[in-house]
Amino acid sequence: MSQQNNTHHGILLIDKPLHKSSFYLVHLLRKLTGIKKIGHAGTLDPLATGVMVMLIGKTYTTQSDLFLNDDKEYEVIIELGSATSTYDKEGETLFTSQDIPSLDEVHLALEAFQGECHQTAPMFSAKKQQGKRLYDLARQGIEVKREPQKVYLQTQFLSYCYPDLKLHVRCSKGTYIRSIAHDLGLALKSYGHVKELKRTRSGRFQIHQCIEVPHLLSPNFSYTDHLQRF
Repeated sequence: MSQQNNTHHGILLIDKPLHKSSFYLVHLLRKLTGIKKIGHAGTLDPLATGVMVMLIGKTYTTQSDLFLNDDKEYEVIIELGSATSTYDKEGETLFTSQDIPSLDEVHLALEAFQGECHQTAPMFSAKKQQGKRLYDLARQGIEVKREPQKVYLQTQFLSYCYPDLKLHVRCSKGTYIRSIAHDLGLALKSYGHVKELKRTRSGRFQIHQCIEVPHLLSPNFSYTDHLQRF
């Protein structure tokens, strides 16, 4: 594909701040750039931080499929001992356990989260089923059967000090890190949910390349100086 001629269009890498939605960045960039056609190459939950690949201008938003299939990497802290409705700390606590898994039990359980795996999307997710977002159904108190989806995982142990288990996860598209936390908690008979989550890579884009939102808001900041193009 030829390089985009419009110097105001391109790819802008942003480190999404905590408790902000992915659409918050879209809205912010529309105001900053004056460009309506803005999208991204993969959403993040409000609880998550890290790499957001923002696509500015029609040429780039129409090519989002080039990025959506990319694998991604995350650092996650899973809090063991409780399961929540959303599979993260924002949800309602549903179950608790007093069982404290040993380090050996953690390493053994992680063996099931390597290579080809099957996982079920959380009810509180943007995934569509029969034309409806799962989170819309969940907010109505409706739970529907979800078919497990095939994903590919490389899960690396980083640290463990109960209740916090820290992992590095490299995964294929469509993977829910919250589902990993939930399923791993069940495997450990301890329950679990996401406490902290940071996307450190999306395809070829790394966290160290990303701009933090306070820089975007600086009056002297020029976003065009930071655009990448293809």
